[in-house]
Amino acid sequence: MTQRRAGGVRVGVLLAPIRLRAVWLCHGHTLAASVEAMTDTVSPQEADAATEKLLGQWRSDLASWAIPDEILGQADESPWTHPVSMFTVDDEIADSNSHARARDAVPTGGSVLDVGSGGGRAAMALVPPAGSLVAVDHQQEMLDAFADAATRRGVRARLVLGDWPDVADDTPECDVVVCHHVAYNVADIAPFLRALDDHAARRVVLELPMHHPMSNMNPLWKKFWDLDRPTRPTAHDLEAIALALGFDAHLEVWQDETWGRRVTLPDAERVRFARIRLCLSADRDAEVAAALIAQADAQPREVATLWWDV
Repeated sequence: MTQRRAGGVRVGVLLAPIRLRAVWLCHGHTLAASVEAMTDTVSPQEADAATEKLLGQWRSDLASWAIPDEILGQADESPWTHPVSMFTVDDEIADSNSHARARDAVPTGGSVLDVGSGGGRAAMALVPPAGSLVAVDHQQEMLDAFADAATRRGVRARLVLGDWPDVADDTPECDVVVCHHVAYNVADIAPFLRALDDHAARRVVLELPMHHPMSNMNPLWKKFWDLDRPTRPTAHDLEAIALALGFDAHLEVWQDETWGRRVTLPDAERVRFARIRLCLSADRDAEVAAALIAQADAQPREVATLWWDV
Protein backbone atom coordinates (compact mmCIF):
# COMPACT_ATOMS: atom_id res chain seq x y z
CA MET A 1 0.00 0.00 0.00
CA THR A 2 1.31 3.43 -0.86
CA GLN A 3 0.24 6.65 0.75
CA ARG A 4 0.64 10.28 -0.22
CA ARG A 5 -0.29 13.15 2.04
CA ALA A 6 -0.63 16.79 1.22
CA GLY A 7 -2.11 19.81 2.97
CA GLY A 8 -5.14 21.39 1.34
CA VAL A 9 -6.18 25.03 1.07
CA ARG A 10 -9.68 26.35 0.64
CA VAL A 11 -9.41 28.07 -2.71
CA GLY A 12 -12.27 30.40 -3.50
CA VAL A 13 -12.43 31.80 0.04
CA LEU A 14 -8.92 33.18 0.23
CA LEU A 15 -8.33 36.69 1.49
CA ALA A 16 -4.67 36.89 0.54
CA PRO A 17 -2.31 35.26 -1.94
CA ILE A 18 -1.19 31.75 -1.03
CA ARG A 19 1.64 29.51 -2.00
CA LEU A 20 0.18 26.72 -4.04
CA ARG A 21 1.46 24.10 -6.42
CA ALA A 22 -1.03 24.41 -9.26
CA VAL A 23 -2.02 21.17 -10.95
CA TRP A 24 -2.50 21.69 -14.67
CA LEU A 25 -4.32 19.25 -16.88
CA CYS A 26 -2.90 18.91 -20.37
CA HIS A 27 -4.50 17.27 -23.39
CA GLY A 28 -3.78 13.58 -23.18
CA HIS A 29 -2.34 13.40 -19.69
CA THR A 30 -2.60 14.87 -16.23
CA LEU A 31 -0.09 16.22 -13.77
CA ALA A 32 -2.29 15.39 -10.79
CA ALA A 33 0.27 14.19 -8.29
CA SER A 34 -0.64 16.71 -5.56
CA VAL A 35 -1.62 20.23 -4.60
CA GLU A 36 0.56 21.54 -1.79
CA ALA A 37 2.59 24.49 -0.60
CA MET A 38 5.61 25.49 -2.64
CA THR A 39 7.58 28.58 -3.56
CA ASP A 40 5.46 29.96 -6.41
CA THR A 41 2.95 32.53 -5.16
CA VAL A 42 -0.43 32.59 -6.89
CA SER A 43 -3.42 34.81 -6.35
CA PRO A 44 -6.87 33.58 -5.30
CA GLN A 45 -8.03 34.20 -8.87
CA GLU A 46 -5.25 32.02 -10.25
CA ALA A 47 -6.03 29.32 -7.73
CA ASP A 48 -9.70 29.42 -8.72
CA ALA A 49 -8.74 29.17 -12.39
CA ALA A 50 -6.55 26.13 -11.67
CA THR A 51 -9.41 24.49 -9.80
CA GLU A 52 -11.85 25.18 -12.63
CA LYS A 53 -9.37 23.65 -15.05
CA LEU A 54 -9.28 20.48 -12.96
CA LEU A 55 -13.08 20.36 -12.75
CA GLY A 56 -13.48 20.98 -16.47
CA GLN A 57 -11.07 18.19 -17.33
CA TRP A 58 -12.91 15.81 -14.99
CA ARG A 59 -16.21 16.59 -16.76
CA SER A 60 -14.61 16.20 -20.17
CA ASP A 61 -12.92 12.92 -19.27
CA LEU A 62 -16.17 11.43 -17.99
CA ALA A 63 -18.06 12.62 -21.06
CA SER A 64 -15.60 10.69 -23.22
CA TRP A 65 -17.03 7.46 -21.74
CA ALA A 66 -20.37 8.01 -23.46
CA ILE A 67 -21.31 5.14 -25.75
CA PRO A 68 -21.58 6.26 -29.41
CA ASP A 69 -25.19 6.70 -30.53
CA GLU A 70 -24.80 4.21 -33.37
CA ILE A 71 -23.93 1.50 -30.82
CA LEU A 72 -26.34 2.59 -28.11
CA GLY A 73 -29.19 2.55 -30.61
CA GLN A 74 -28.68 -1.19 -31.13
CA ALA A 75 -28.98 -2.03 -27.42
CA ASP A 76 -32.01 -4.03 -26.27
CA GLU A 77 -31.56 -2.79 -22.67
CA SER A 78 -29.91 0.19 -21.00
CA PRO A 79 -26.20 -0.55 -20.48
CA TRP A 80 -26.15 1.73 -17.42
CA THR A 81 -28.60 -0.28 -15.31
CA HIS A 82 -27.20 -1.54 -12.00
CA PRO A 83 -28.82 -4.86 -11.04
CA VAL A 84 -29.59 -5.08 -7.32
CA SER A 85 -28.35 -8.69 -7.20
CA MET A 86 -24.80 -7.43 -7.74
CA PHE A 87 -24.98 -5.12 -4.70
CA THR A 88 -26.45 -7.30 -1.98
CA VAL A 89 -24.44 -7.66 1.22
CA ASP A 90 -23.38 -10.95 2.79
CA ASP A 91 -23.42 -11.45 6.55
CA GLU A 92 -19.61 -11.46 6.48
CA ILE A 93 -17.86 -8.53 4.77
CA ALA A 94 -14.15 -8.74 4.03
CA ASP A 95 -12.29 -5.91 5.72
CA SER A 96 -10.50 -3.35 3.59
CA ASN A 97 -8.41 -0.21 3.78
CA SER A 98 -11.52 1.93 3.16
CA HIS A 99 -13.51 0.20 5.91
CA ALA A 100 -10.63 0.62 8.35
CA ARG A 101 -10.22 4.32 7.62
CA ALA A 102 -13.92 4.93 8.19
CA ARG A 103 -14.14 2.70 11.28
CA ASP A 104 -11.31 4.61 12.94
CA ALA A 105 -13.49 7.72 13.00
CA VAL A 106 -16.81 6.17 14.07
CA PRO A 107 -17.45 6.47 17.81
CA THR A 108 -19.20 3.67 19.66
CA GLY A 109 -22.87 3.91 18.75
CA GLY A 110 -22.04 6.60 16.18
CA SER A 111 -23.71 7.39 12.88
CA VAL A 112 -22.70 6.69 9.28
CA LEU A 113 -24.07 8.21 6.08
CA ASP A 114 -23.64 6.01 2.99
CA VAL A 115 -24.06 8.00 -0.24
CA GLY A 116 -24.78 5.88 -3.30
CA SER A 117 -25.30 3.10 -0.83
CA GLY A 118 -26.39 0.25 -3.04
CA GLY A 119 -27.08 -2.66 -0.71
CA GLY A 120 -24.96 -1.09 2.01
CA ARG A 121 -21.57 -2.80 1.95
CA ALA A 122 -19.68 0.36 2.91
CA ALA A 123 -21.96 1.11 5.87
CA MET A 124 -22.59 -2.43 7.12
CA ALA A 125 -18.85 -3.01 7.42
CA LEU A 126 -18.87 -0.35 10.15
CA VAL A 127 -21.46 -2.09 12.35
CA PRO A 128 -20.26 -2.14 15.07
CA PRO A 129 -19.15 0.43 16.20
CA ALA A 130 -21.84 2.34 14.26
CA GLY A 131 -25.25 2.33 15.90
CA SER A 132 -27.29 4.12 13.24
CA LEU A 133 -27.07 4.37 9.48
CA VAL A 134 -28.39 6.66 6.76
CA ALA A 135 -28.53 5.50 3.14
CA VAL A 136 -28.89 7.65 0.02
CA ASP A 137 -29.53 5.99 -3.32
CA HIS A 138 -31.54 6.77 -6.45
CA GLN A 139 -32.92 3.22 -6.72
CA GLN A 140 -35.62 2.15 -4.26
CA GLU A 141 -34.62 -1.49 -4.73
CA MET A 142 -31.13 -0.66 -3.45
CA LEU A 143 -32.58 1.06 -0.39
CA ASP A 144 -34.80 -1.94 0.27
CA ALA A 145 -31.72 -4.19 0.19
CA PHE A 146 -29.96 -1.74 2.54
CA ALA A 147 -32.89 -1.87 4.98
CA ASP A 148 -32.85 -5.68 4.95
CA ALA A 149 -29.11 -5.74 5.69
CA ALA A 150 -29.55 -3.26 8.56
CA THR A 151 -32.39 -5.30 10.05
CA ARG A 152 -30.24 -8.45 10.00
CA ARG A 153 -27.57 -6.57 11.94
CA GLY A 154 -30.01 -5.02 14.40
CA VAL A 155 -29.06 -1.44 13.53
CA ARG A 156 -31.29 1.57 12.87
CA ALA A 157 -31.43 2.80 9.28
CA ARG A 158 -32.90 5.87 7.64
CA LEU A 159 -33.44 5.74 3.88
CA VAL A 160 -33.29 8.72 1.51
CA LEU A 161 -34.37 8.17 -2.08
CA GLY A 162 -32.80 10.44 -4.67
CA ASP A 163 -29.62 11.72 -6.28
CA TRP A 164 -26.79 13.32 -4.32
CA PRO A 165 -26.45 16.24 -3.71
CA ASP A 166 -30.07 16.98 -4.75
CA VAL A 167 -31.35 15.34 -1.56
CA ALA A 168 -28.63 16.72 0.71
CA ASP A 169 -31.05 19.08 2.45
CA ASP A 170 -33.21 16.10 3.42
CA THR A 171 -30.26 14.12 4.75
CA PRO A 172 -28.93 14.43 8.32
CA GLU A 173 -25.32 15.00 9.29
CA CYS A 174 -23.50 11.90 10.54
CA ASP A 175 -20.20 11.22 12.25
CA VAL A 176 -18.70 9.64 9.15
CA VAL A 177 -19.72 9.83 5.49
CA VAL A 178 -18.77 7.00 3.16
CA CYS A 179 -19.18 6.93 -0.61
CA HIS A 180 -17.97 3.84 -2.47
CA HIS A 181 -17.71 3.45 -6.23
CA VAL A 182 -19.83 6.47 -7.12
CA ALA A 183 -17.42 9.27 -8.08
CA TYR A 184 -16.94 8.17 -11.69
CA ASN A 185 -20.69 8.61 -12.21
CA VAL A 186 -20.59 12.27 -11.18
CA ALA A 187 -19.66 14.88 -13.76
CA ASP A 188 -20.35 17.89 -11.51
CA ILE A 189 -18.02 16.66 -8.82
CA ALA A 190 -17.37 19.86 -6.79
CA PRO A 191 -20.86 20.26 -5.24
CA PHE A 192 -20.98 16.50 -4.75
CA LEU A 193 -17.78 16.50 -2.66
CA ARG A 194 -18.73 19.68 -0.78
CA ALA A 195 -22.06 18.14 0.22
CA LEU A 196 -20.27 15.03 1.50
CA ASP A 197 -18.01 17.25 3.59
CA ASP A 198 -20.93 19.32 4.87
CA HIS A 199 -22.65 16.19 6.18
CA ALA A 200 -19.66 14.72 8.04
CA ALA A 201 -18.91 15.62 11.64
CA ARG A 202 -15.63 13.69 11.68
CA ARG A 203 -14.46 12.11 8.41
CA VAL A 204 -15.28 11.53 4.73
CA VAL A 205 -14.13 8.30 3.07
CA LEU A 206 -14.49 7.59 -0.64
CA GLU A 207 -13.50 4.40 -2.40
CA LEU A 208 -13.04 4.12 -6.14
CA PRO A 209 -11.02 2.08 -8.61
CA MET A 210 -7.80 3.74 -9.71
CA HIS A 211 -9.30 3.79 -13.20
CA HIS A 212 -12.87 4.04 -14.46
CA PRO A 213 -14.87 0.97 -13.32
CA MET A 214 -15.65 0.08 -16.92
CA SER A 215 -11.97 0.06 -17.87
CA ASN A 216 -11.75 -3.70 -17.43
CA MET A 217 -14.21 -4.00 -20.33
CA ASN A 218 -12.10 -1.93 -22.72
CA PRO A 219 -10.69 -5.05 -24.47
CA LEU A 220 -14.23 -6.33 -24.96
CA TRP A 221 -15.37 -3.07 -26.55
CA LYS A 222 -12.43 -3.38 -28.91
CA LYS A 223 -13.23 -7.01 -29.66
CA PHE A 224 -16.94 -6.64 -30.31
CA TRP A 225 -17.19 -3.07 -31.65
CA ASP A 226 -13.62 -2.12 -32.62
CA LEU A 227 -14.08 0.80 -30.22
CA ASP A 228 -11.18 2.33 -28.33
CA ARG A 229 -12.30 3.41 -24.87
CA PRO A 230 -10.84 6.23 -22.73
CA THR A 231 -8.23 5.84 -20.02
CA ARG A 232 -9.11 8.88 -17.86
CA PRO A 233 -10.06 10.12 -15.33
CA THR A 234 -8.21 8.40 -12.50
CA ALA A 235 -8.31 8.46 -8.71
CA HIS A 236 -5.30 10.78 -8.76
CA ASP A 237 -7.41 13.31 -10.65
CA LEU A 238 -10.08 13.16 -7.95
CA GLU A 239 -7.44 13.60 -5.27
CA ALA A 240 -6.17 16.73 -7.01
CA ILE A 241 -9.70 18.12 -7.12
CA ALA A 242 -10.32 17.37 -3.44
CA LEU A 243 -7.11 19.15 -2.49
CA ALA A 244 -7.92 22.12 -4.71
CA LEU A 245 -11.34 22.40 -3.07
CA GLY A 246 -9.61 22.78 0.28
CA PHE A 247 -9.95 19.31 1.79
CA ASP A 248 -6.93 17.84 3.59
CA ALA A 249 -7.25 14.74 1.43
CA HIS A 250 -5.15 11.58 1.57
CA LEU A 251 -5.02 8.97 -1.18
CA GLU A 252 -4.11 5.37 -0.36
CA VAL A 253 -3.79 2.78 -3.13
CA TRP A 254 -4.25 -0.94 -2.51
CA GLN A 255 -5.17 -4.20 -4.18
CA ASP A 256 -8.75 -5.37 -3.69
CA GLU A 257 -8.35 -9.14 -3.73
CA THR A 258 -12.12 -9.64 -3.45
CA TRP A 259 -12.94 -7.74 -6.64
CA GLY A 260 -15.25 -9.75 -8.86
CA ARG A 261 -15.90 -12.28 -6.09
CA ARG A 262 -18.00 -10.20 -3.66
CA VAL A 263 -21.25 -11.53 -5.06
CA THR A 264 -21.57 -15.05 -6.41
CA LEU A 265 -23.74 -14.97 -9.51
CA PRO A 266 -24.66 -17.82 -11.81
CA ASP A 267 -22.42 -17.79 -14.86
CA ALA A 268 -25.40 -17.13 -17.12
CA GLU A 269 -26.29 -13.98 -15.15
CA ARG A 270 -22.70 -12.73 -15.17
CA VAL A 271 -22.54 -13.17 -18.93
CA ARG A 272 -25.93 -11.48 -19.36
CA PHE A 273 -24.85 -8.40 -17.38
CA ALA A 274 -21.63 -8.12 -19.39
CA ARG A 275 -23.53 -8.51 -22.66
CA ILE A 276 -25.98 -5.75 -21.65
CA ARG A 277 -23.06 -3.47 -20.75
CA LEU A 278 -21.66 -4.08 -24.24
CA CYS A 279 -24.99 -3.25 -25.96
CA LEU A 280 -25.13 -6.71 -27.52
CA SER A 281 -28.18 -8.85 -28.23
CA ALA A 282 -28.96 -12.09 -26.39
CA ASP A 283 -27.75 -14.25 -29.26
CA ARG A 284 -24.19 -13.11 -28.50
CA ASP A 285 -24.09 -14.66 -25.00
CA ALA A 286 -21.80 -17.52 -26.00
CA GLU A 287 -19.27 -15.12 -27.53
CA VAL A 288 -19.35 -12.91 -24.44
CA ALA A 289 -18.88 -15.93 -22.18
CA ALA A 290 -15.81 -17.03 -24.12
CA ALA A 291 -14.38 -13.51 -23.98
CA LEU A 292 -14.91 -13.25 -20.22
CA ILE A 293 -13.14 -16.55 -19.65
CA ALA A 294 -10.21 -15.42 -21.77
CA GLN A 295 -10.02 -12.11 -19.90
CA ALA A 296 -10.26 -13.66 -16.41
CA ASP A 297 -12.61 -10.87 -15.39
CA ALA A 298 -12.66 -11.70 -11.66
CA GLN A 299 -9.02 -10.71 -11.07
CA PRO A 300 -8.06 -8.34 -8.21
CA ARG A 301 -8.24 -4.64 -8.98
CA GLU A 302 -6.19 -1.63 -7.91
CA VAL A 303 -8.43 0.51 -5.71
CA ALA A 304 -8.00 3.88 -4.02
CA THR A 305 -9.22 5.15 -0.67
CA LEU A 306 -9.59 8.94 -0.65
CA TRP A 307 -10.31 10.38 2.79
CA TRP A 308 -10.11 13.51 4.85
CA ASP A 309 -11.03 14.68 8.33
CA VAL A 310 -13.52 17.49 8.76
